Amino acid sequence: MNGMEAKFRKDDRKRRSATGADMPPAGQRRNPDRHAPRRAPWSLRLCLAALILLIAAIPASAAETLRVGFQATGTFAWVLDVIRRHGLAEAAGLDIKVTEFASPDAAKLALNGGSVDIAISDWLWVARERAFGSKLLFHPYSSAVGAVMVRQDSPLKELSDLKGRVLSVAGGPLDKSWLVVRAAALRRGIDLRREATLQYGAPPLMFHKLQQGEADAGLNFWNFCARLEAAGFRRLLDVRDAESELGIAEPVAMIGYVFPESFAASRRHTIDRFLEATKAAGDIMERSDAEWDALRPLIRAEDEATFAAMRDRTRAGFPRQSLEKEIAGARKLFRTLAELGGPELVGPAKELDPGLYYDPSANRGVEIR
Repeated sequence: MNGMEAKFRKDDRKRRSATGADMPPAGQRRNPDRHAPRRAPWSLRLCLAALILLIAAIPASAAETLRVGFQATGTFAWVLDVIRRHGLAEAAGLDIKVTEFASPDAAKLALNGGSVDIAISDWLWVARERAFGSKLLFHPYSSAVGAVMVRQDSPLKELSDLKGRVLSVAGGPLDKSWLVVRAAALRRGIDLRREATLQYGAPPLMFHKLQQGEADAGLNFWNFCARLEAAGFRRLLDVRDAESELGIAEPVAMIGYVFPESFAASRRHTIDRFLEATKAAGDIMERSDAEWDALRPLIRAEDEATFAAMRDRTRAGFPRQSLEKEIAGARKLFRTLAELGGPELVGPAKELDPGLYYDPSANRGVEIR
């Protein structure tokens, strides 16, 4: 068969196939693929392919970014580590971007400047800011407070002994613990701002100044006080005792999450999910000793006694009373501070702003009645 003949026969077979001339009678036709899975019609397959492409083109729901600023040596870094290791931020649909600062004042400046969405700070500062027109909100995080520390062999025995002495104060002149200690001293007739020589600075710096003998006494945050106790220092006055002198029966959470009202208005659900994640982390830290073993590298305790103090005081500081009771205690403390120190201590307000506290269960801050 030459090439031309072969070509014509091939073309003839194509024509016969197209017209059905080569097909056997209906009763004799066989389907060799009758046991194979039936293919979907082309139209359905095209629709499915288009749907797959459409789904692939839609971006996955991205986690919401939340910028959080806090003091590098503070304990909130431990809470964040628990959140990270347990995937609590991912579960809440959050991408938490962290900025650490050398001092509490730096975090406050960042919040006011808009470079962070939430900062860890104290409600007394928030109350003062609101009195001057800055609309910030506060939600409780911890009631753990520090103390005025002295060397074990120091001749200083009570607040009045600080007259004429050098007192280092961590956190600056508006720090919540310093305001409470000042008020307690004023109640005893002692004006520490005028009768003692004051040094202000970041907690680590004030810690070292006291250790090196550059100060006779030092008011510092509770985690630094725990380290000082391990190094042979003692408490001259616990801030919690100062609160009791001012009539506060139950510990008030002085430290909390602070954010602008405008942010709460536009990103309320973001804040609520963040608070839920931190609450879940706190619950884990309260019930699990193993969790604290995982936190040891962050805590860097000098010995087991210091580590235990860090763990136990952190647990004790997590808020346990209702938000209404927190507000009642804060209102009473603020009123006492205003009466004793006036605008110099708390700013121009005489009563705690009723819109200061953020309540996740309400549409706005809880009002004080």
